Amino acid sequence: MDRIGIAIDSLAGGGAEKVMITLAETLIKQGHQVSLLVLYRHQTYEVASYIPIYFCFDDKPGLTILGRSGKQLQCVRQWLSDIEAEQGAFDLVLSNLDKSHSMFTRLQIKNLYCVVHNSIIQELKRQTLLGPIAYLQLRRAKRALHDQHVIAVSDGVADEIRRISWIKPKSVQRIYNPYNFEEVQSLALASCSLPREDYIIHVGRVAKQKRHDILFQALKRMQRPMKLVLLCTNQAKALKIAKKYGVADQLILPGFQQNPYPWIAHAKLLVLSSSYEGFGSVLVEAMSLNTPVVSTACEHGPNEILQEDLAKWLVTEGDINALAQKMDEALLEQPRVDHASILQKIQADKIAQTYMQLI
Repeated sequence: MDRIGIAIDSLAGGGAEKVMITLAETLIKQGHQVSLLVLYRHQTYEVASYIPIYFCFDDKPGLTILGRSGKQLQCVRQWLSDIEAEQGAFDLVLSNLDKSHSMFTRLQIKNLYCVVHNSIIQELKRQTLLGPIAYLQLRRAKRALHDQHVIAVSDGVADEIRRISWIKPKSVQRIYNPYNFEEVQSLALASCSLPREDYIIHVGRVAKQKRHDILFQALKRMQRPMKLVLLCTNQAKALKIAKKYGVADQLILPGFQQNPYPWIAHAKLLVLSSSYEGFGSVLVEAMSLNTPVVSTACEHGPNEILQEDLAKWLVTEGDINALAQKMDEALLEQPRVDHASILQKIQADKIAQTYMQLI
């Protein structure tokens, strides 16, 4: 029996956390032994009781501390040693997100792979807005990928990593995120208090990357006004932005949903307005439920998802009028999207087998 450790910063409500939980579930069902190695105790997602979870820190340590403190590094080393003494040595360790990369790449772990879920260049561009110190801290964290085996969640992210002059990994390969579409479709049948009126939906945290400002302006310019459901954690921040653009009365804010799939399945349209993505998980989840989608053609992922006849639902990133127009068109046409070729490539069983080939 192979032993796999999935290291990640936390189990907060992000895309990386969600797909790694799916990977853990799938690998266990295939007969492997999997543990979640979680740096700090921040958990939004529910995790099946059969998946062992190990937390290292009760409080969230800062990126600078994790990246530079010998004391913190020693804590992680001892924590990992104790786990392996109890459960056995890992045959494969998958590190996810910056804090985990900063720690695990310094522990000389056998068969370690760093999974990159987002655009490094775009994250650094965003960090420049916070000043030079914040930028240098994040760049130092990204530098942890140097001389490591790297997995990118899309071809776009993989190509970007290969172009970065100051990071030279031992290897770079693309492995798409895993999706259990049977489970998604089953969860979509769950009963919940959905809006009675037709609505558009957006799923994602309220962050500059997601460009809610573009989404709200496009909503304002649509020819067919409709309610917009936002599944996010920071409802107050979303409402503040919506008021700025005059669409607060069109919002429905149910908050973060452990099971977003009934909301997605009953939506007339799902919209992704991001300036960049690692892949765009919510697009494929919506398409598996045959919910029409419109997305910005941002870096990276959406153009790998919406191909052939579905490419018409991509719009130039930041083009408010084009986004509004495509949203109107999609609501009118209600195109079928569950035939997309990408859906066959990212089934959880196939992706799990790809990961096991790393051992």
